[in-house]
Amino acid sequence: MIPYRYLLDENVTPILRQALLQIEPAISVWRVGDPGVPGSGTPDPVILEWCADHGFSLVTNNRRSMPGHLREFIATGRTAPAIFVLNPNLSMGLTATELHLIWAAAEPYEYENKINFMPVVT
Repeated sequence: MIPYRYLLDENVTPILRQALLQIEPAISVWRVGDPGVPGSGTPDPVILEWCADHGFSLVTNNRRSMPGHLREFIATGRTAPAIFVLNPNLSMGLTATELHLIWAAAEPYEYENKINFMPVVT
């Protein structure tokens, strides 16, 4: 089983990373702008490509343009990474708990090639 690795979009609060690592220190969770990942201001299509190339799932607030970026990415014939879109009505604690549950119980391929709106697990 290959565990999820999460890349948080630059507009996702860093508190989510802290909450995830507090639940499970072994979770690999990086944020756009960290060393070794796309920098702040990187266009979403480039971030999707980076995630696919490096085995990361994207966690984002982008509900508006991400579906179009995903369609364009899939149209190139590539497999898109899992994309988790945060729910502004879900507490940070519940969001972290859900992402931890996905990390612990699912395979990355189960959520790839689609937008996964939180909460995913009910």
